[in-house]
Amino acid sequence: MTTATQPFQFATAAYLTCVENQKAETIAGLFHTLEQASDAAIFYHTFQSLGRYHFLTEGFSNDFAQWVLASHNQPLLAERLASIDVRDYVSIAELRADLRRIISEYSEQHVQQARQCAFEPFYFCRAIEVTVPLPWDARTLAGFRAGVERMSHASFYHHFIASRLRLQLHTNDFSHWFATALGLEELANRTNRIDIYTNTLDTARQELIELVDREIDT
Repeated sequence: MTTATQPFQFATAAYLTCVENQKAETIAGLFHTLEQASDAAIFYHTFQSLGRYHFLTEGFSNDFAQWVLASHNQPLLAERLASIDVRDYVSIAELRADLRRIISEYSEQHVQQARQCAFEPFYFCRAIEVTVPLPWDARTLAGFRAGVERMSHASFYHHFIASRLRLQLHTNDFSHWFATALGLEELANRTNRIDIYTNTLDTARQELIELVDREIDT
């Protein structure tokens, strides 16, 4: 079994939500505020919101769509914002541009609705991450599998979803380690394709374990 050039250090993290200076009270205002919002705030309200809405059976998976529906009662725009698949983006700039484009197109067609004040303002936030290394690492796929089985939801979320901002959205910690430390590019690609919309954290972890098992058995 291949030994990694660098061990995979398992970690967990806690997230402190920090309210930023920007807020929006209208849909038109959201369009303008998105331009000034930090990359961390855009990430928080799209990628990281997946964790907060993970077990909802109704509503949408990003904060912008949720706000448009709940505070403006504009399901058409909410559905368009919710249709954005964050897996398609390799930069926050591209994601920001598409969010603004959707809102701009809607505002041009629905001028009055775009200027109406929301029931509640949208406050831009970001997450401050506090990371703690766990007392185990992995140097082989077998050791990695054992470590994944021990992980908490917080640890899995840290390595699989929150890590994407640190890695410029291209991948996650698991795929990065497979590719760079073990040379397993195909396993890295398959892991990166695990659906973060249809899976829960538990089922995503199980899918990862199954991918690793198949690689070990080959």
